Amino acid sequence: MHIRLLRSGGLLGVSRRAEADTAARPDGAALEGLAYEVLAAADEPSRSGPGVPDASHYTLTVDDRPPVEFTDPGLTDAQLQLVERVLGEGY
Repeated sequence: MHIRLLRSGGLLGVSRRAEADTAARPDGAALEGLAYEVLAAADEPSRSGPGVPDASHYTLTVDDRPPVEFTDPGLTDAQLQLVERVLGEGY
């Protein structure tokens, strides 16, 4: 599975992009599980509520599927873990 994640917005407005090929990673199966969970929840109502200034926006693309977007604050556990693992950023 090929995972692409783009973070934009945020306090500094700096975009960050990362890609992960799950076949080449020791945590590949866990990443795939998180990605499937985020994709499955894409049709559910957002937990983020009304927009907040300087929020980070994420665009997730998995293989050739349509992109899924989500916003912080209000990330689900799966979204947060995927951001931390793919972008290499802790919260």
